[in-house]
Amino acid sequence: MSTAVVLFTCDLRLHDHPPLRAALREHDTVVPLFVRDEGVAAAGFAAPNRAAFLADCLADLDAGLRRRGGRLVVRSGRVVDVVCRVAAEADAVEVHMAADHSGYAQRREERLRGALEGERRALRVHAAVGTVVPPGAVVPQGAEHYAVFGAYHRRWAAEGTRKPLAAPRAVPVPDGVRSQEPPSRRGVAGVSPGLAPGGETRGRRRLAAWLDGPLDAYADRHDDLAADATSRLSAYLHFGAVSPTEAVYRARARGGPGAEAFVRQLCWRDFHRQLLAARPAAAREDYRTRHDRWRPGPEAAADVAAWKEGRTGYPVVDAAMRQLAHEGWAHNRARLIAASFLTKTLYVDWRVGARHFLELLADGDIPDNQLNWQWVAGTGTDSRPNRVLNPVAQGRRYDPDGTYVRRWLPELAGVAGPAVHEPWKPGVRAHVPAAYPPPVVDLPESLARFRAARGLD
Repeated sequence: MSTAVVLFTCDLRLHDHPPLRAALREHDTVVPLFVRDEGVAAAGFAAPNRAAFLADCLADLDAGLRRRGGRLVVRSGRVVDVVCRVAAEADAVEVHMAADHSGYAQRREERLRGALEGERRALRVHAAVGTVVPPGAVVPQGAEHYAVFGAYHRRWAAEGTRKPLAAPRAVPVPDGVRSQEPPSRRGVAGVSPGLAPGGETRGRRRLAAWLDGPLDAYADRHDDLAADATSRLSAYLHFGAVSPTEAVYRARARGGPGAEAFVRQLCWRDFHRQLLAARPAAAREDYRTRHDRWRPGPEAAADVAAWKEGRTGYPVVDAAMRQLAHEGWAHNRARLIAASFLTKTLYVDWRVGARHFLELLADGDIPDNQLNWQWVAGTGTDSRPNRVLNPVAQGRRYDPDGTYVRRWLPELAGVAGPAVHEPWKPGVRAHVPAAYPPPVVDLPESLARFRAARGLD
């Protein structure tokens, strides 16, 4: 009898899981293991919404394994120490896991490989589990990674997609390997009241419903704030409860402009991962510095607080921030508007916003969050680094009758139509409660400040 450990990280599913299928094919029994990594908490990454969503994912994974005759083994501690201990308890020959690409994950893999080899066990890392195309699989001539999305997308799309793997019918787990109780959402404090439930079952249900119609209109409606016509799959993809490979494969099978636009968005995930794999420092440093002299903390503190609390006086920005606080998620266009407002209108360091988003987002991960923030701030890969999203123009364009704003700012319910985007105007202010604040900044003045700081005048 031979045994392997399958270490689950951000791949909390049974469908399309290459490490699990390989371990089952080559060994008699497997130990499905998840380690509650104390390093995550120490790094300040254990945000309540992600902890609650994770608990749902683990409970669902355990239930799925039990239906197949197995169970999930949950332990807490340092990943390398715990994996080696469990491998010894099970007398495992090897450990299988999915590749991950952050600097932290790369260091963890290196330490784990060394520790296992010291115990005469092997580590097998499987590519294209959390990505469609692994970082480094496509590179431009003479460079280690792509810095321009359009060029990357062309190469990425030409790679094709492997056929997703079915979930295993049986998962035999050896006796005698103890487990802690999986965490429960009920045990997590500070969770956003509107946070969606996690888990592969919910994720696959959402994916199926998305593919069965709404996807077709995605190309035309993905920026429509009021329509809420996006997949809302991001948190499931972040935790690996849904396979990005399967999402791409099934979307391409359906075809059409909506599917093409959706697949392009999934390509952005891989683009960010290949960039961060090559440049791990971009998680905390400008990918392309503009030598910004961001407003210092004391000077910007009141504006930052207003931005976080959704009381900037610019309704579409405030609606975005209130949706984020309530759901642990926000529409992508709303995120762009809110991020541009902080970094360019208020001229505050993008890291301040990125940190706040990571404190709330269920889908918050380092590649997408940090690099999207840099894209908006103009210190990342955007080919137009000095563009500024005017919140009034953005609101009128993507929420033309103000439905999204009134959904999240009920105090503005008395302002009809697009006038809600300029509640300070004469004739409109009379319908706005005194509690709703005036704008924290004048748009022409803020634009002049930004242009002067970037040396554009």
